[in-house]
Amino acid sequence: MAVLPFRPTPFFANKNRAFWRLQALGWGGAMLLRAMSGLANGLSLSFLVLVLISTLTGFSITLILSVIYRQLITRRPLITWGGTAMMLPFALALYAFIDAWVNELYYGDATVGFAQRFIGLFYLDATLLGAWSALYYAINFFLQIEEQNDQLIQLENQASQAQLAMLRYQLNPHFLFNTLNSISTLVLLKQTEPANAMLSRLSSFLRYTLVNEPTGRVTVAQEVDTLKLYLDIERMRFEERLRTSFRIDPLTEQALLPSLLLQPLVENAIKYAVSTQEAGAEITISAQLVGQNLRIVVSDTGPGLQMSAASNRLSGVTFDGGEPVSTGVGLANIRDRLAQAYGENHRFETMEPPEGGFAVLIELPFERRETAPAALPEQRRAGIAG
Repeated sequence: MAVLPFRPTPFFANKNRAFWRLQALGWGGAMLLRAMSGLANGLSLSFLVLVLISTLTGFSITLILSVIYRQLITRRPLITWGGTAMMLPFALALYAFIDAWVNELYYGDATVGFAQRFIGLFYLDATLLGAWSALYYAINFFLQIEEQNDQLIQLENQASQAQLAMLRYQLNPHFLFNTLNSISTLVLLKQTEPANAMLSRLSSFLRYTLVNEPTGRVTVAQEVDTLKLYLDIERMRFEERLRTSFRIDPLTEQALLPSLLLQPLVENAIKYAVSTQEAGAEITISAQLVGQNLRIVVSDTGPGLQMSAASNRLSGVTFDGGEPVSTGVGLANIRDRLAQAYGENHRFETMEPPEGGFAVLIELPFERRETAPAALPEQRRAGIAG
């Protein structure tokens, strides 16, 4: 037999229901304590009638107070506490008056005057209403602080998502300009077939960048397909100068990573490794599992950081006619996206391999899209071997 999972809900998820529960529990407890105290002191069972009437009176008066307090609690502190200081004594006087009147009707003892009964019951009722008022304000102020914290967290999440979206959409305008310029050149040369192919690839690439959620994640296989689409566009410009190599471990193909995370790295490599050398360069994209993490390395055989534009490569700023122009593909963009998505639970490094060139290493927690917790490939291989 299937058992539905138990999902506890917060006590104050429904404030009205929580209020009535606390109201019933509080006054029920007060009535029980007074009844037990009276019976322990040798009073008759008929005393319970007085306790019941007093409890119902207090219950009703606090209902009225809750309506008044609900209006006061949202005002300025001076109005809140001033209004409470005015209403609480009046409520206490009414409560004590009703209790004293009922007691006088019940006992009919002329030796004890009404004023004496009123004063005696006033202290007891003051304790009850004072405690009730203090708890009412304490709980509601606590709930207001919790709501403010929730709103702050929600606003921070929205800001983080907006920042991720902004970073994701920072495509290099030079890439679009150069691609459209190349298409225009092909059209002028009446090379319609290559122009159509390039335009089709550009359309598919832009559709992918716009359709996918900016804060969403894709598999390594999907990201590689997008990179190949992008490289096909650039290869029509650079031809044999742009050489690529993919070394993707099949075990990593379903691993998740932020959408379009690697495209700026490849674009960075094309700008500073391929376009700066007459012979071009080779760009290698590798993915493998290292323990519990997914490791991705994007490397090239370019001049690395041993050039005048090394700082520009790291910052994503180039110079056009002496004026600084942001390309939008700086490594800081990727670093910010990773920090937003994973906090400190990631690794991002730039390096110059011993054989030369430039490389960027990224390590992320290994995650899959499967709904059930997925075993790591090492664990699956161990299970198969067993």
